[in-house]
Amino acid sequence: MNYQNTLQFAQQSDQQDELAPLRDQFIIPQHHGKDLIYLCGNSLGLQPKQTQAVIAEQLSNWGNLAFEGWFDGDTPWMQYHKQLTKPLAGIVGALDTEVVAMNTLTVNLHFLMVSFYKPTAKKFKIMMEGGAFPSDQYAIESQVRFHGYKPEDAIIEVFPREGEETLRTEDILQKIVDNADELALVLFGGINYYTGQFFDLEAITKTGHAAGAYVGFDLAHAAGNVPLQLHNWDVDFACWCSYKYINSSPGGISGAFVHQKHHQNQELNRFSGWWGYREDKRFEMKPGFKPQNGAEGWQVSCSPVLLMAAHKAALNVFNYSGGIEALRTKSKQLTGYLEFLIEEINTSHQKQLFKIITPKNPDHRGCQLSIICENGKVIFDKLVQNGVLGDWREPDVIRLSPVPLYNSFIDVYYAAKFLSEAVQ
Repeated sequence: MNYQNTLQFAQQSDQQDELAPLRDQFIIPQHHGKDLIYLCGNSLGLQPKQTQAVIAEQLSNWGNLAFEGWFDGDTPWMQYHKQLTKPLAGIVGALDTEVVAMNTLTVNLHFLMVSFYKPTAKKFKIMMEGGAFPSDQYAIESQVRFHGYKPEDAIIEVFPREGEETLRTEDILQKIVDNADELALVLFGGINYYTGQFFDLEAITKTGHAAGAYVGFDLAHAAGNVPLQLHNWDVDFACWCSYKYINSSPGGISGAFVHQKHHQNQELNRFSGWWGYREDKRFEMKPGFKPQNGAEGWQVSCSPVLLMAAHKAALNVFNYSGGIEALRTKSKQLTGYLEFLIEEINTSHQKQLFKIITPKNPDHRGCQLSIICENGKVIFDKLVQNGVLGDWREPDVIRLSPVPLYNSFIDVYYAAKFLSEAVQ
């Protein structure tokens, strides 16, 4: 697009946007009687308008059917999770049998590491990106301690080069090669929460496998944000939350992926539970765990129906979007427009007031831009006062994320306008 720093350009872009009607599917918070400019979908997505009705339906079933709701009604709870499978598979690029909605993100991370972190005396190390989200750091630290290792001995972190903000793919791959003899698992985020960098998951997977390691990803900031092809990339496992770009309620149910090639692997450990037992034999209540085929065999606990109802409402909106590729096209345009306007501010002041640390290449980022500026917290607070809500990350980053499902070019135009005014 040939961007212009004018309200007219933003208005015309919205008028020409085929996905603009999706905004009407969401409840937009208000600020002094006007729509809030909400650029915080990287932390919590907005509520779809149909969420209340979909949850209310299951509350009604609970009230009218009680226990029989598991087996009767239009949406029996025993099979409720299966309604989520196909749309989830489409979002992460998987076969239907490879995905399941269950638990929460870090819980799934632990359960999957039980299966795919199999340290030996020689190969016992885990590689991760330096500065990963704390949940990943804590989960990995506790897993290596559980197996009797010290984190400083068993965890390899990959950091950007001195003076750089993001990782170079060649450095990640070389680090894997250099540590191949001791590497048991490569576990990266799909998109780094702080910088917004979208890693080359296919290349990492290929190189990790060549080193004889399993490869998995935390897709908290990637699922629903960027196109993924977990099956075709031969990823061993992945998990993600649903409350960011998938908009499935605060702390909503998570998702998990296990590649088809592992479904019959009896050598993989797993912490099993009744809900992962074979469906056709589950109520025989016999000892000896026999898993349901596919990712559903990694389920442990009974499905939380109300959380799944909120998830279903959110996934329904994705069905209207034309698919993740259509959303990706708009995402690149919106984020590119925000980047253009920020650079316009820098140009008008003849200095770099705002430093964008997110990769400039649109293929190497999602919809998030991470910005460093002098007096950043003061400027962030000014944005909030003017009805622009991004989020602040210590020590010095403002994150702004124009989400294609519900953000507009007008949102981006005014966000940049208030950003410019905040530095006066």
